Amino acid sequence: MIIIPAIDVKDGKCVRLRQGDFSRVTVYSADPAEMARKWRDMGAQRIHVVDLDGSREGRPVNAGAIRLILEDAGVPVEVGGGIRNMETVETYLGMGAGWVILGTSALKDGDFLREACRRYPGRIILGIDAKDGNVAVEGWTENTDRSAASLAKKYEEIGLHAIVYTDIMRDGMETGVNVEATVKIAESVNIPIIASGGVSGIRDIERLAEIADPRIIGVITGKALYTGALDLREAIRASQGKFIQSS
Repeated sequence: MIIIPAIDVKDGKCVRLRQGDFSRVTVYSADPAEMARKWRDMGAQRIHVVDLDGSREGRPVNAGAIRLILEDAGVPVEVGGGIRNMETVETYLGMGAGWVILGTSALKDGDFLREACRRYPGRIILGIDAKDGNVAVEGWTENTDRSAASLAKKYEEIGLHAIVYTDIMRDGMETGVNVEATVKIAESVNIPIIASGGVSGIRDIERLAEIADPRIIGVITGKALYTGALDLREAIRASQGKFIQSS
């Protein structure tokens, strides 16, 4: 299991939202590319980047800032937020993204998701953002009655690289990863799962590592890194089974 630092970009800056609420934003850096270099130098093997403005607008808004991250990150980067057509997929992959994350389009345009996987096998990640077990779309501003598990099952055989499963109510809150929901979705499909939302500290990393489920390949962490509640190097050691004695 790998630890994946998150860089959420809004207005060209590195920020974090609380529970996906655009009115509850904290700016952590005016230079997202510098932040990517910091996580790389601390041992990150992959970086998670989201264009928050793009996720709400339905089109790339911070592509310039993301290009700078991709040019200098030095490690593979997964990019999401506002990717609604093949041109944008091709643009980000052409910039050097390792993977692109499709979320809203998976619910609203399944043919697009399938075609993206056909053209770029192993380069597409399905982002499932859930609130109370149901999918939310359009930058978390629109809730649906579609269960996360049923959506994942629908796309099980199309060649996805992974699913990023985010518990919206825990995202940016440092209240702990929803381990039970993550395990449940991992057990429901034959697709690698990346956990996201709510990492509060080293114990969350240890809990996921202790499960030792090969279907859970990574965990995204954002706010806990930025506030200092989680040390990236310590988290990487724990993810490799080198557990830290809890107090």
